[in-house]
Amino acid sequence: MQIESFSDAVLVWFDRHGRKDLPWQLDRTPYRVWISEIMLQQTQVATVIPYFERFMVRFSDVKALAQASLDEVIALWAGLGYYARARNLHRAARIIVDQHNALLPHTIEELSALPGIGRSTAGAILSLGSDIRASILDGNVKRVLCRYQGIEGWPGDAKIFAELWNLSEALTPSYRTADYNQAMMDLGATVCTKRKPFCSVCPINADCKAFLTQRTDVIPAPKPRQTMPVRKCYMLVLRNASGKIYLEKRPTSGVWGGLWSLPEFDSEVDVDAWCVKQHIDRSTLECLPRRRHTFSHFHLDFVPLVGRTTSDYCGIGEPSLCRWLTPDETVGLPAPVLKLVNETSG
Repeated sequence: MQIESFSDAVLVWFDRHGRKDLPWQLDRTPYRVWISEIMLQQTQVATVIPYFERFMVRFSDVKALAQASLDEVIALWAGLGYYARARNLHRAARIIVDQHNALLPHTIEELSALPGIGRSTAGAILSLGSDIRASILDGNVKRVLCRYQGIEGWPGDAKIFAELWNLSEALTPSYRTADYNQAMMDLGATVCTKRKPFCSVCPINADCKAFLTQRTDVIPAPKPRQTMPVRKCYMLVLRNASGKIYLEKRPTSGVWGGLWSLPEFDSEVDVDAWCVKQHIDRSTLECLPRRRHTFSHFHLDFVPLVGRTTSDYCGIGEPSLCRWLTPDETVGLPAPVLKLVNETSG
């Protein structure tokens, strides 16, 4: 199939079957595309929609985002995961306002220099937001191109990754670039799926090497498996007489960076020492069964300790980093922490 025939086939399919009514596709601007692309990294469309809509109500443009505190941004992001994305959005917004007159840059190089924006995200912002010809290579597009060209191996391998970028650049048309890139993402998300792809309705199946050789189940190859390390800790759910919960603010970098969370301890000895310093009766804490939360790179096994105190004493750490708070929409808690707090509220 010629390059023009490939893009034409994809665009004809998009006109008939492509997604055109997602919230970020309405009143499309580079800013709205940017926010949606960051939210959609590692996250399903259905999950992103309500977060995107709330985010747009509160931060309607880059100036509003730049002027907000990181706490406000994190609070609206809470539950979406991968919190470095929110921190990078906030940092990038301030750079855009300070150095680019509150306008997103119009080149791949300038966009890629901003925190949290890589080559593919920059291409999506330019093409979808401004209809500038720019190629993309997200997970869905990688899968489509691997199967179409019969590229074996893991797409994250440096050599294969470079080959895929060359192919993406070659196939991206100079016309209707926004529709084409959206079509490629939709094709991967709805037709050329990871498992049991719907090859019979694919617009490029006539020349798809993986389909013609019946290898769609092995192309592309998955990421080489590695043993996930396990981290263990105790997590304290402590309420005072008014029902507020003792929370600590996590460092801005690392897991759950910048969020309020429950105190964590590596051992029961650490729990005992903390309770002594905080004037908490350790014997009143109820120990619940161990739970597991899985991150992208490790498992967290934690034992919840639940208790109440009549004291509002917070003697450890800076006051700005530990408080008695009532979890609500203004306090960003990690999803598993919020779930634990809600389940132990009775």
